[in-house]
Amino acid sequence: MSTLEFRNVVKEYTLRGGWRGSTLTAVNDVSFRLDSGKTIALVGQSGSGKSTIAKLLMQMERPTSGEILLDGQPIRRHGSGLRAYRRHVQMVFQDPFASLNPFHSIGHHLARPLLLHKKARTRQELRESVLGLLERVQLTPAESYIDRRPHELSGGQRQRVAIARALAPEPSILVADEPVSMLDVSIRLGVLNLLASLQREEDLGVLYITHDLATARHFSDEILVMFKGSIVEHGPADDVILNPQHEYTKLLAEAAPNPEKRVHA
Repeated sequence: MSTLEFRNVVKEYTLRGGWRGSTLTAVNDVSFRLDSGKTIALVGQSGSGKSTIAKLLMQMERPTSGEILLDGQPIRRHGSGLRAYRRHVQMVFQDPFASLNPFHSIGHHLARPLLLHKKARTRQELRESVLGLLERVQLTPAESYIDRRPHELSGGQRQRVAIARALAPEPSILVADEPVSMLDVSIRLGVLNLLASLQREEDLGVLYITHDLATARHFSDEILVMFKGSIVEHGPADDVILNPQHEYTKLLAEAAPNPEKRVHA
């Protein structure tokens, strides 16, 4: 079991132009804990700081202050320490059309992390592992996908490949940054159900970053509501949705589709 923890994390950016030394606080004193086997939804509007948290978790950005801990230990940012961290914490990016290199086959995309993290030793093991990853994300028959290029796949199929790539190092934590926002509405549910089943079956911890409060309630154990860089509400998913305390959460809840509501003429 793994635990990923944010402790009083602040991320500030120095603004170019304007007043000298002026800064933008993108993340303001954020703390939370994600255990493997649990799903936490990070909800907020564009510009609230959600994607900055994802970048901090993936070590694409460095916190201005505060700590990010894996199993109680600070992350070592160089060499084998960073590689070990990224084996445990993987990311599914928002855009399935940009996250896969159009020049390489699906098999190549999945083989690279297997080789990088030494999950296969021979060509036969590598091929079997790639086929296994495709089957885990329900791209079957797997043999029909391994030699195809990304442009030959639909958006939903590409996102499944991206999920398979994230699973290749056998992580304990998955960061899913708006994983269905660029997909057709008709196929979003299938991808979200896939993530939910993988989380249950493989005991993954999932940070589901979204602006959609309805899916956050459906797929998450807890919800963090982010507004202007700060966490303004945190609790069990049903409690946050059904009994919101912060004014911003109330606005999000009112805007979320609710099939149980009836429209009266």
